[in-house]
Amino acid sequence: MHNYPLDPTPDTLSLFTVYMCHHIKPDSVGTYLSGICHQLEPYFPDVHTSRNSALVHRTLQGCKRIRAVPTSRKRALTIGDLETVVDALSSSTDYDDNLFLAQLLTGFFMKVMKRNSVQTNNVSCKFFLPGHKADRFFEGNTIIVRKNPHKFDPHKQFSTYLRAHDAEFPFSSPLWLTSRGTIPTHSFFIRRLHRFFDSDTAGQSLRAGGATSLAENRVPPSIIQAIGRWASDAFKIYIRKSPVLIQALLFGQTKWSQSTFLHALET
Repeated sequence: MHNYPLDPTPDTLSLFTVYMCHHIKPDSVGTYLSGICHQLEPYFPDVHTSRNSALVHRTLQGCKRIRAVPTSRKRALTIGDLETVVDALSSSTDYDDNLFLAQLLTGFFMKVMKRNSVQTNNVSCKFFLPGHKADRFFEGNTIIVRKNPHKFDPHKQFSTYLRAHDAEFPFSSPLWLTSRGTIPTHSFFIRRLHRFFDSDTAGQSLRAGGATSLAENRVPPSIIQAIGRWASDAFKIYIRKSPVLIQALLFGQTKWSQSTFLHALET
């Protein structure tokens, strides 16, 4: 196309990197280069040496600095946000309102998969979380959420929803079901969330908000990472990119009791 030699030297790969960074995100160019090297290796055995050269590496790093697009992150929900929703919906008798509120609070404090994995008593909810992406050995975790005296008590709302679920759908395995007996979609939750908050909130806001709340209660970062089932690299990036979480880790308050929050027991 540009009359360059076919041999993939560091110079040609560097020029290709610059060219591609004008058309796609620089973060994707490294993947393109790896795929190209895999295809060319039978014909050019030294292609990986050229790919790993200092010139190509520095070219790609420079393009990322110049043309990288900032990651758009949703706002973390706060305890005050939870109180706003609880005040509006806690007295509602509508099934779907109870479903949404239970999802909101349990999503902030924990994550639940199947109805038959849930055990409840007067002081806590307990369930088994199967293997997930941060669980390299897919052993799963036993999660306990304890009752707390505040209005945003996830145990109370979860129990309320569970009674409604079992009354309407006693033989259904999925834990989350709408009043129509269907599994709630992403849009079901987001539509209701945006009745209370702007579009700068989404599903990830719950996880981020839970991590920030734990940090405000002086919970060590290593424990927050384990509780939230964050991969190591993802958690470090989130801390670095989130000024709210950094402030919470540095100047955590003790307004809320640590017993309010989720306890994770490694199995």
